[in-house]
Amino acid sequence: MNIENKIAESVINGLKALYGQEVPAAQVQLQKTKKEFEGHLTLVVFPFLKLSKKKPEETAQEIGEYLLANDSSISAFNVIKGFLNLTIASSCWIELLNSIHAEKQYGIIPANENSPLVMIEYSSPNTNKPLHLGHVRNNLLGHALANIMMANGNKVVKTNIVNDRGIHICKSMLAWKKYGNGETPESSGKKGDHLVGDYYVSFDKHYKAELAELQAQGLSKEEAEAQSPLMNEAREMLIKWEAGDPEVRGLWEMMNEWVYAGFNETYKKLGVSFDKIYYESNTYLEGKDKVMEGLEKGFFYQKEDGSVWADLTGEGLDHKLLLRSDGTSVYMTQDIGTAKLRFADYPINKMIYVVGNEQNYHFQVLSILLDKLGFEWGKGLVHFSYGMVELPEGKMKSREGTVVDADDLVEEMVSTAKETSNELGKLDGCSEEEANNIARIVGMGALKYFILKVDARKNMTFNPKESIDFNGNTGPFIQYTYARIQSVLRKAAEANIVIPGTLPLNVTLSEKEEGLIQMLSEFAGVVKQAGTDYSPSVIANYTYDLVKEYNQFYHDFSILREENEDLKVFRLVLSANISKIIKLGMELLGIDVPERM
Repeated sequence: MNIENKIAESVINGLKALYGQEVPAAQVQLQKTKKEFEGHLTLVVFPFLKLSKKKPEETAQEIGEYLLANDSSISAFNVIKGFLNLTIASSCWIELLNSIHAEKQYGIIPANENSPLVMIEYSSPNTNKPLHLGHVRNNLLGHALANIMMANGNKVVKTNIVNDRGIHICKSMLAWKKYGNGETPESSGKKGDHLVGDYYVSFDKHYKAELAELQAQGLSKEEAEAQSPLMNEAREMLIKWEAGDPEVRGLWEMMNEWVYAGFNETYKKLGVSFDKIYYESNTYLEGKDKVMEGLEKGFFYQKEDGSVWADLTGEGLDHKLLLRSDGTSVYMTQDIGTAKLRFADYPINKMIYVVGNEQNYHFQVLSILLDKLGFEWGKGLVHFSYGMVELPEGKMKSREGTVVDADDLVEEMVSTAKETSNELGKLDGCSEEEANNIARIVGMGALKYFILKVDARKNMTFNPKESIDFNGNTGPFIQYTYARIQSVLRKAAEANIVIPGTLPLNVTLSEKEEGLIQMLSEFAGVVKQAGTDYSPSVIANYTYDLVKEYNQFYHDFSILREENEDLKVFRLVLSANISKIIKLGMELLGIDVPERM
């Protein structure tokens, strides 16, 4: 039983003894005492004034005296107006630490066969270009969210929908066919996604030159665009693709394979993975079927030109196009098709889409349409909407002056981590292999933590240099503290100090030590809140606060040099559990922690 529940029970007994009335547990509000006051937990006494018929101060004083006399876990109290500040006895905190110490996965709830199934879609790349900084935020948020939902006792399926069809894909294919001279990832030494991305850029360059030439001949911009031979050729290629032309399909498959190999390499570096990947080339026809079914049932209507629409004015929205007059599908149709396939594959209870906030309206509409079409989770689908991520100007090279490539970013992070760690002497005495491994862990930890500590709904600026600072609210600061604790525990083991399973309760603790145990115990609630609010930043910022408090303690108190044996062992157990919670918190964010540094 946790301390709050135990005290709440004592308060209920006290109110009955003092004022002769039963009070529901919901009325007993205990909160963490504010830093400027003495105590651990504060009871708000205003709800009990009707019972006591006395002033707030008197009521608080009476309840405090009852608790001190009748509950051994209370060692002192003080009254500030209508607030009763309670100090919890050291023995109680040690008991709480013992219970945390006994649980390897403290705060984590494992799923069972009756757990709800949550599907999370993230990444959603196009196969005509490599992943960029925006995808990095998307992937890291999706992966962390999956971990957090699992830690809250859900079964989770991580899924990706790859946009592998459409005019943009044909542009890369056509440019490669025209200007590629048979170039392959092997012959050029380029990653496949970069190679295909270069041809997408190349198409754009040739297309712009062609438009300039046509306009120089006296055509308007619109006429030039309509007459561009290159663009018309790309459109013809798309029509052939849709008709299943073997040559076009063969080229498409070959180039997509290059891209997937490239994506997989980037996903591996980012430490993200998927349980199931869906491809738009397989889902768009399913979406058409589902829309036609909705048309037959009268959910949708058809215009004279043959296009199919949904009238959402009843829901306070507008009319939404679902199929164009030529029968081709739009994104909404594809999302409906993907939903159909997923629902056939998995008994989904909740569906979470990790997609940028420019798509807020799209998902509002999708939720209504899926609900109309009979998907049980349609109404309650979650659009995990996140803000844009940008860079401070001129910090990094980019492919086209605007897009920051994910692979370049990862490489830069790891090399900056190595440089910074070397300058600070954190890699002294490491072998080359060990130093490279630490640089990778620190560089990726810096990137992930910097992105995940920001509330996902907000736009953010990613600053590579700032993210690798070993002081402040950064991944490396947290990782370094973890490594420091591991070093203390190794020294204790070398000195043959045995860490017991249970600590004796007779040690007198400082306020700092009690505060650290109180913070540790909050981890379970933080994991729960992160799951309820779909918010990885809650875990990031809790972990940072815990590390900051521990570093002050480490600075002010001796651990291995402490002369009182019981206190020394207590501090080792406290440190070991701090490092356990740091590791669990960082794992939920998809971040590794190094054993030495």
